Amino acid sequence: MNTLLNNSDLFITGFRNTLILFFFAGVFALILGTIVATLRVSPIPAMRAAATLYINVVRNTPLTLVLFFFALGYPKLGLVEIDFMTAATVGLSLYTATYVAEAVRSGINTVPVGQAEAARAIGLTFTQTLTVVILPQAFRAVIPPMFSVFIALLKNTTVAAGFSVAEAGAIRSNLSERGEPAMAGLLWVALIFVLIVFILSFAQRKLEKKWKVAR
Repeated sequence: MNTLLNNSDLFITGFRNTLILFFFAGVFALILGTIVATLRVSPIPAMRAAATLYINVVRNTPLTLVLFFFALGYPKLGLVEIDFMTAATVGLSLYTATYVAEAVRSGINTVPVGQAEAARAIGLTFTQTLTVVILPQAFRAVIPPMFSVFIALLKNTTVAAGFSVAEAGAIRSNLSERGEPAMAGLLWVALIFVLIVFILSFAQRKLEKKWKVAR
């Protein structure tokens, strides 16, 4: 307990940055992943091919290499300058979006084909069919795998500590610099992560129960 109380500034800063990374990367990944999933089921072959290529390339690239590119490679391109926090957010978003896309696509595949055919029969376009008929049902079907993706994202934020982002993954090294017991610090970090995951799991059960009734 003394390790936590005596170094509360490190824990507060670390987990604040972790939650910021998690929130923004999660929002961007959800938006991008949904767009990529719709491209995967698009009637246009070029769009399907582009989405498939993006998913296969990024998902099969280690997250460390993705963050390494944005931390060290991107600045050499001479584009808009971004700080390490922004670079980590972008990298995590692009990486996690591939898993979101596959989860959403699996949800789209659970919707009966007849509903899409009925939507087209009454004059809805492909975009209208997706947004009005297909995606609302797809998201209900993929709550458990989607939350699993977000829980993985939460844990993946610790990789950003290796790229000068002061988040929870960097707490141990900072404690060592202060002469504090690193093992005790790691145990507190693990416990706080467990509590956050518990909250996400609770939210998952609530949404599952609510949307199951709504059906």
